[in-house]
Amino acid sequence: MTKSSTSSQYQKSGVDIQAGDALVDWLQESQKKSHPLVVQGIGGFASLTRLPLQKYNKPLLVSCTDGVGTKALLAAQYGKVSGLGQDLVGMNVNDLICTGGDPYFFLDYWASGKLDLEMTQAFLSSVREACEKSGCVLVGGETAEMPGLYRGNEFDCAGFATGLVDEDHVWGPHRVKPGSVLWALESSGFHSNGYSLLRRIFEKDMDQWVDSLLTPTALYVETVQSLKKQNIQIQAAAHVTGSGFENILRVLPAGTRAELIPYEMPSLFREVQKRAGMTNEEMFTTLNCGVGFVLVVPAEEESRLASALKDCPYRNWKLGSVHSTDEVEPSYSWISSRGDKKL
Repeated sequence: MTKSSTSSQYQKSGVDIQAGDALVDWLQESQKKSHPLVVQGIGGFASLTRLPLQKYNKPLLVSCTDGVGTKALLAAQYGKVSGLGQDLVGMNVNDLICTGGDPYFFLDYWASGKLDLEMTQAFLSSVREACEKSGCVLVGGETAEMPGLYRGNEFDCAGFATGLVDEDHVWGPHRVKPGSVLWALESSGFHSNGYSLLRRIFEKDMDQWVDSLLTPTALYVETVQSLKKQNIQIQAAAHVTGSGFENILRVLPAGTRAELIPYEMPSLFREVQKRAGMTNEEMFTTLNCGVGFVLVVPAEEESRLASALKDCPYRNWKLGSVHSTDEVEPSYSWISSRGDKKL
């Protein structure tokens, strides 16, 4: 049986090999420029990259993977996927830089019932642009066409990021001390978490809110890299994703508590709280509530950090500080003259 007849039979089953080939051709042709560290990228069975080990005394590989959750269902419903590539990259590289590492390369996975070239190209263009903004290169990925598993124009996507960090400069709880300062970088919205809840509570008037709900995840790499170049002594960083402010506890050592300063929660989150009837505690353990990223620095670095962030594209502010506690497990509480968690 010839290749063309095999493709014809496969296409009758719902899989279009020619469309997949056309997508690969488009990716290769639309690549703006080759990356000096990429030996073999998109189109082969696997990618090959050189390791820039000369930049690190004791290089460690950093790797992470994530998706965009049910935000993909909302994007598919409205046919708006152009920003979802940034969501995918952001959910990965924002995790990666919490180690103090530098993003290096990125892989993506896109699965759908039927390959829609226009939609997939819009998504991958967004992935590539977000990679460029984050200092990494899209070296390859996988596009899977699976009729029967996905209905209509439904799809799912996942991302895989790899970076490098010097072992002696890894950030984390081992560097954080009582007295350290927590500094918030605002989120661009809900990012890519909580969408099973959000789709339900905005279901009846979704047309009014969909653009706000599909705002892409903020990319914090450029800001963090700028701080590193200015030699700001960062001890740890937290990407505030699913489970909300519980993510801050992941970068606190045992026997400490974060005392947080109340701030004005963005109106979009207030709308969610009102519609869902959620308490403040439920909000802060479900959504990012306007805080997308948290930096932890020594107290003596606070003024330098504030100055270094004057030109930051994201609103930022002091979120709180770290204190000793008799409790073994890290925790957080709100500073309030009323003694509650109302903001």
